[in-house]
Amino acid sequence: MSQFPSSEWMKLYEEKQPYLKAYSDFNAYFSADQILGMKMHHLNMGKVKFPTGEIFVCDPLVYLDPEEEPYFVRVPKGEFPIETLVIEIEEGQYSFVAVRIKFTEEEATQHIEALKGTEQLEELGEDEYFGFHAESGLATVVDVATREAFCAFVNRWEYENSEDKNLYDDYLAVEFAKSYQNNPEFQRESGDWINFQIPGSDLSLPMIQTGFGQGTYPVYFGYDQNGKVCELVIQFIDIELAFSEAVK
Repeated sequence: MSQFPSSEWMKLYEEKQPYLKAYSDFNAYFSADQILGMKMHHLNMGKVKFPTGEIFVCDPLVYLDPEEEPYFVRVPKGEFPIETLVIEIEEGQYSFVAVRIKFTEEEATQHIEALKGTEQLEELGEDEYFGFHAESGLATVVDVATREAFCAFVNRWEYENSEDKNLYDDYLAVEFAKSYQNNPEFQRESGDWINFQIPGSDLSLPMIQTGFGQGTYPVYFGYDQNGKVCELVIQFIDIELAFSEAVK
């Protein structure tokens, strides 16, 4: 379990609040029928459990390991729905914009970047963020208990299979293909998302294609009017930044 950030780090965290706030209006994103003339769609990806409330976002194929620390902000324990916002760039061409997990029914009044308490905040400036790196072009949001269950499954799978086999190519790719077969809307035939049920557990691990593939993407906690965390948003695309010039 991670330690709470130092008092010096928290002082910097408070000072840097203007740079840690989201530039995009996620309330508007998730309530709009269209943005910049492009249709917006909502994709229900099922539910995810957070047994401990200690969560983080990472690339599930590259950076999901036992040493990865959770965010210092704890979220409610329980099972919550995963909703992904999809933009229709042109007819039949879709991209995932953002993933949202609602912890309560309250509306967020502000979104602040989710951090672990060890980031180097000193030089953080305008238009900069920490985020997570998606080397494989996939993202997951995971509780530390789910991380442990998934890592145990991977260890078993690798022990039971020959060294020339690869977890993604020889196992997960089939799961992604099944996802397309069962839910073809907004996906390519090879599949763009799964909510992977970890064998031997009651926990699942969502794996979602990022909007622009490999890259670094920000994650935000939404806080309600009482200052309580009410949601988490993983942002793949800043719609205005990405598309405003294209529609002029």
